[in-house]
Amino acid sequence: MFLSRVGLRSCSGARIVATSNTRCASVLAAASSVPNVSASTPSHRDNNKTHYIQSFSTATKPSTAQLVKQLRELTGAPMMECKKALSTPEVDHDLEKAQEWLRKYGSAKASSKVAGREALEGLVGVKIEGGRASIVKVASETDFASRSETFSTFVQEIADAATAGDVSGANVDINAFMASAKDSKGQVLKESLNDAILAIRENIQVDSMIIMEASSDKSVMAGYVHGRAPNSTCGSAAAVVEVEVTSGTDIEKAEEAAKKLAMHVVAAKPTYLNPESVPEDVVNKEKEILMEKMTGTNKPPEILEKIVAGQMRKFYEGICLTEQSHMVEEGNPKVSKAMKSLGLELKNYTLVGMSK
Repeated sequence: MFLSRVGLRSCSGARIVATSNTRCASVLAAASSVPNVSASTPSHRDNNKTHYIQSFSTATKPSTAQLVKQLRELTGAPMMECKKALSTPEVDHDLEKAQEWLRKYGSAKASSKVAGREALEGLVGVKIEGGRASIVKVASETDFASRSETFSTFVQEIADAATAGDVSGANVDINAFMASAKDSKGQVLKESLNDAILAIRENIQVDSMIIMEASSDKSVMAGYVHGRAPNSTCGSAAAVVEVEVTSGTDIEKAEEAAKKLAMHVVAAKPTYLNPESVPEDVVNKEKEILMEKMTGTNKPPEILEKIVAGQMRKFYEGICLTEQSHMVEEGNPKVSKAMKSLGLELKNYTLVGMSK
């Protein structure tokens, strides 16, 4: 009777050594009973030498529960939707196919359920880069949803894409833009919207989109976002201001002045840039109201005109940015005077907020 040493590796990688024919047989039998094990035998046998039989384990497939968890983390879809997607025959527990299935069927189903529901909450996103600035407003049904990372990230993706794109002005075809523009991952924004609806399960609407462009190479734009969502660059209101450098003011100081003015805009909520930009019918209507208030006072016409002129100055101070008292600068100077003292000229502004 001879003895030989047989080395084995178990599924865990441990080496097992047997030193007798009997023990060798028992070890080999144990190895053959382990699932998903493949054994390789040496190319020749020599009873006087040590023989090694190595067994290697293959990675076990993740369970359905693990796949559901992964799919939920990837898409934000409800557990039952993820389970249904994975168990569909054409998907057959493939994560990539399951994501595609959810985009095609889950998003459509979710969108049909939430369509038409009132969406009064939401966030405003801003992006300023390369002489362009975008302000977008996206609405949701609840404040809870709008404060989620999924929602705020989606809003910022739209703002980034709008600034990088070729659209401009306040009359952007939002549907066409969403169908063609892409997010930072290369996905069409329309699909990103469907993914957000699937994850949040609320009606989400891109309400407005405004893209400003610098009027000259001396222009500087800066923005301010108020009421930011947690860990987000988006908030409940935002403003972007464009100023033009008219003297020796450096860019850094100009940007600081523009940001302060953007903060003022969010707080004061002006309607027009300056008195010249107020529509004539609005001016005439206000003058009529003032004249009616003074009916029966028996004052001479020239006195009435002076009174109306004084009242109109107050009217402009309430609605025109250049005529307002700067709420952020020390001493609250008139905005136009504050800009002039800094060697700047106010060119344009945009204010967007979540109105209810």
